[in-house]
Amino acid sequence: MNRLLLALLSLLPLTAQSLDLDNGRPAPGWSVTITDFEGEAKLDADRVTVPKPANPRVPNSHVAARRGDDGALTLQFSNSWIAQARWQGGAPLNLEPYLREGTVEFDLNVVDLAHGGLKFALGCGKDCERKVPFLFAGRELIGKGRRHIAFALKCFWRDGDDFGAVPAPFALQATGSGEVRIANLRFNRKGQATTACPDYRTQSVTPEPLQEAWAVDWWLPRHEAKLAEIKAHRDAGRNVDLVFVGDSITQGWEKEGQAAWARHFAKYNAVALGFGGDRTENLLWRLQNGELAGMSPKVVVMLIGTNNTGERLEDPALTVAGIRRNLDEIRQRQPQAKVLLLALLPRDEKPDGALRRHNARINALLPALADGRQVFFLDVGPALTNPDGTLSKGILPDWLHLSEQGYDIWARSLESTLTPWLAPQAHR
Repeated sequence: MNRLLLALLSLLPLTAQSLDLDNGRPAPGWSVTITDFEGEAKLDADRVTVPKPANPRVPNSHVAARRGDDGALTLQFSNSWIAQARWQGGAPLNLEPYLREGTVEFDLNVVDLAHGGLKFALGCGKDCERKVPFLFAGRELIGKGRRHIAFALKCFWRDGDDFGAVPAPFALQATGSGEVRIANLRFNRKGQATTACPDYRTQSVTPEPLQEAWAVDWWLPRHEAKLAEIKAHRDAGRNVDLVFVGDSITQGWEKEGQAAWARHFAKYNAVALGFGGDRTENLLWRLQNGELAGMSPKVVVMLIGTNNTGERLEDPALTVAGIRRNLDEIRQRQPQAKVLLLALLPRDEKPDGALRRHNARINALLPALADGRQVFFLDVGPALTNPDGTLSKGILPDWLHLSEQGYDIWARSLESTLTPWLAPQAHR
């Protein structure tokens, strides 16, 4: 009888109406680890600073945390690629009973976020994490004191996720510079959300500007600069025959790819509409806000989607839906143009890398979007990889972005397809 009672009691925290993860201190068995891009430290005492390695890649970054007399945890960060307060170390939590009507709730005080960003992350099983962005909402709370925040637990859930044994149930993630305080972190089995979150099922097709702290200062100004670039061609009487649209890999034509661009594409008055960090929904916003206006290209080359993988490991079908939505936008706004849809370029050093395999699932779905009349599909990945499928640092130095050599290979891989379409006699 005693054994049965103990077994039942051991289940109580998992089915209780409220599960406190941090109420002035972490729940028994749990701890808070403070991390930055290059190191981490456990918050065992009242305060901690993340130590720097001997040869730091980001020497001027600083991440520290402290406990206040009221039990609130303060995270301070400056010039940081990523700063985290992560709750971990306890027995994996069964959050399945909380999914249907549950919330994750906490008190938040945004002291400074003018040059920083904020996200909240929740584990969804082994090697699984889901994030909710809080950049714009967080900046609206600067200086307004402590506010109660409640997210529906489903904000962090995707079809197929396993919430039955969550080893890392919550993390506060920041970037840039700022200071935020968090207290009274708990899961409620039945709660009322106070804060909306993106619907993961439609996020890839819902146009919006890029919500990243490191991009917010330049993203819209770059958009305006691109509109001005297109207008300058038009005012000078130059026809823009070729347009590339995409993310940082397309933006790279202006840096590492500049020489290849000059050799292969400048003669077509080509325009590169690439923005670092963009996902499908960010490109869609740009296309709907003027970046295809005021010109009549013969060809549009599109490469988009790898950041849908890198940022949120999105279901391939949802990423493809975002790619399809961008194709529809291009065809509607530039019906005369041929569209060359590119397979996502290889990433991860080895072919069995998780992100490479995920992108391969996306690429397998892309040929079906090509109709052979206006939209055509091309995979240049084999030209960028070694015979055994691995990547070379000479071509993709960080296993994602191209080097000068990589851009030259890419340009030459496009030449046989683009040249006939861009010939002077080709239909405009």
